[in-house]
Order: sequence, then structure tokens, then C-alpha cells
Amino acid sequence: MRREEVELIRDRALRMLNSSKHHLEVGDYDIAAFMAEQAVQLFLKSKILEITGEMPRTHEIRQLLGMLRELGIGCGEIDEFVRINRSLIIRLDEAYLASRYLFRRYERDEVDELVRFAEEVINFVGNLHV
Repeated sequence: MRREEVELIRDRALRMLNSSKHHLEVGDYDIAAFMAEQAVQLFLKSKILEITGEMPRTHEIRQLLGMLRELGIGCGEIDEFVRINRSLIIRLDEAYLASRYLFRRYERDEVDELVRFAEEVINFVGNLHV
């Protein structure tokens, strides 16, 4: 694993987070929800890549957080974070499928919450020590 690869994926995740904020502001709520989920997914993958040198193949945020816990990174912190934020994690996971394949419309307040939560997850994971 090269540091460049981790930074590339991490930078891409942060650009997706910024994109989700932009799409939220212009009213593209389904795209904003999808980009928020993608940002979190890639940021988690960058952390796992940094530790293991391998990119996980799953896209589920719950599984990616579980992988970090299994690697011994922030075990108690991750468990507590998941416990407190379980419903938001599930909703962010659902955005992956819903915004792409389901006939579902997102509302501004719902997506605003998901985008803010995506930023919270990224900050939380970014502060976990390897």
C-alpha cells in the first residue's frame, strides 16, 4: 500500500462530501444523499486501506465500521458510535440503493441530516488512531 493511494481515496471522499453539500443547496436531494453515502463509504475504505493495504469490496457502512473494529481501531468508540447512531447509519446505507434504484424522493430536511451525519462520520473516523 502506498500513502499516495490512501490520500487519493481520502481526497475523493472529501470531494464527494463537498459535492453532496452542493447538491443539497441546489435541490438535487437524491444526488446529495447518494454522494453523502459515497463520501462516507470511501473515507472508511481509505482508513481500512491505510491499515491493511487492501481495499474492501463491500459498500455497506455498517460492515466497514465493523471491519475497523475487528482491526482493533477504536473498538469501544466504534461500538458506542454505532449504538448511538444506528438509525442514521442505516438510512445512509439505504441511500446507496434508494437514490439509484428506487422510486423514492428525498426531502430537504432528511438529506440535510444525512449530509451533516456524513460529515460527522468522516470526522469521527478521521480521529481514530491507527
